[in-house]
Amino acid sequence: MTNIPGTDIGRRMGRPPLGVKETKVRLTDEQRERIVALVGNQGMAQFIREAVERELKRRERKA
Repeated sequence: MTNIPGTDIGRRMGRPPLGVKETKVRLTDEQRERIVALVGNQGMAQFIREAVERELKRRERKA
């Protein structure tokens, strides 16, 4: 390969990894509509992650 100044072959381009893994979740139409009404389509994943985290903490405290 050619040695071009300023290039860094080992660096990744784009957004850094979020440290999350895609998981399919089945929701009713009503649940989806309620979430979208609160946070919009773009906020759905974060809303679900936060809800899961709250529920995990609640159940862990209870156990």
